[in-house]
Amino acid sequence: MSGHRHPEAEPNRDAFFPRDVRAFIVENLHLKPAPGLQEIVLYTAHPGSGLSRLRTSDAEDAPPYWAYNWAGGTLLARHILNYPDIVSGRRVLDLGAGSGIVGIVARKCGASLVIAAEIDTNAIAAIGLNAAANGVAIEVTSADVLAGSPPDVDVILAGDVFYNPQLAGRVLPFLAASRKAGVDVLIGDPRRQSLPLAALKLVAEYAVPDFGDGSTGQGAIGGVFTLADAR
Repeated sequence: MSGHRHPEAEPNRDAFFPRDVRAFIVENLHLKPAPGLQEIVLYTAHPGSGLSRLRTSDAEDAPPYWAYNWAGGTLLARHILNYPDIVSGRRVLDLGAGSGIVGIVARKCGASLVIAAEIDTNAIAAIGLNAAANGVAIEVTSADVLAGSPPDVDVILAGDVFYNPQLAGRVLPFLAASRKAGVDVLIGDPRRQSLPLAALKLVAEYAVPDFGDGSTGQGAIGGVFTLADAR
């Protein structure tokens, strides 16, 4: 999540503008099928990507999570491909969208509207490129949706949003309030330490790779969850 910028931090004179970011991604990342989801192609980092060139001198500049494949998003995408009625004809919020993989799959499975909530400006550029590469259109919001009221959507898909206790402490109340307002909620997570399992109900399990797990494609068993009190 975003933080307050340090006033003493000087901007990187070589920092990219949004149009430059899109060009950088196209020229330096590989467009290839997502692991375990051959139906979807994404601009993906590799050892020669030079992603550090997208960073500014700000110590709180977001790491390029969007350029890698994380298990939570893959879990949700796999589940939606298996059960497209979850999103077909419905309005979807992709919370913490990253690369946009979950929203892309939702759109391909017939969602009437997908809004990707993402605060990282580089990720926003990647979402647009990834959506176009997969032949779908996705709206993007950079607002801090966790600070607001439940969104005007039918489904919230939240992949990899419980990766630290601070974020988990904001995400869970937001999802609970949204569910109380009648919004369906699905969470994808490989059971990271901050996942509030006591508040969740397991819906499905899949073996998917996770960035950094050293897997060769099979990965570990991760889960798709809903809130425990969801009806």
